[in-house]
Amino acid sequence: MDQVCRWGELVIDSITAVGDFTLFMIRTLRWLLTRLPRGETLWPNFYEVGVKSLPVVALTGTFIGMVLAVQSYFQFRQLGLETRLGGVINMTLVRELGPVLAATMLAGRVGSAMAAELGTMRVTEQIDALSAMGANPVHYLVVPRFLACLFLIPTLTIMADFMGVAGGHFYSVYILEIDIHHYWHNSKIFVSQFDLFVGLFKSIFFGSAIAMVSCYQGFNCTAGAEGVGRASTSAFVHSFVMILIIDLSLGIVLDWVYFLMYPEGVGLL
Repeated sequence: MDQVCRWGELVIDSITAVGDFTLFMIRTLRWLLTRLPRGETLWPNFYEVGVKSLPVVALTGTFIGMVLAVQSYFQFRQLGLETRLGGVINMTLVRELGPVLAATMLAGRVGSAMAAELGTMRVTEQIDALSAMGANPVHYLVVPRFLACLFLIPTLTIMADFMGVAGGHFYSVYILEIDIHHYWHNSKIFVSQFDLFVGLFKSIFFGSAIAMVSCYQGFNCTAGAEGVGRASTSAFVHSFVMILIIDLSLGIVLDWVYFLMYPEGVGLL
């Protein structure tokens, strides 16, 4: 009986958390559609999310491109298909690894910081002070961060894609000595504009999820330093889980759209 009660409490708490998060998201979107934040609150968040994230995203993308070349080369060589390595590396980057890695870096570097900052403001009652002064905390604190993640994660995704393609090209051509003509010729055949669109389209949803989850965790932080640390950790974990769920869901839908647009399988042969 005790086990049943614990499971019941867990289900009720989960439903309550989902409902609370949904209401938080609705309040954010309502303020977003009603009134945009001012520049002095918006531009610092753009700088924090975009400019400061570029180095780590670029570095990660470069090494992921080279790792893909290392891991794929020997398997493709056994099949005599090493000249098609460029198509596999670049398609994997622009469709999946580029947006997912950019979102993961954003969740780890920016999302955790958002949750910790807002959690500290909640613990020190700064959010309550904003409400007492007549300013809406969601409009003043959440909307600028949401817009920064929403608009700048496609740019970070493009940076991850570019550096990954450059890293894969460098290792494949200059280290593995794959013919450069065949490398880029197969990349042109396999990778289409639709693949790039898929990656950028996914990244928009990734950025929205990261901002919402991180701000929600910060706003609902419990008291004390332990609560701030737990909010920061929960922000990254929940954001990463949301990234995977969204990636799977959008991947299924976009693959279905692709085969409707190209029933003959353009780019697969």
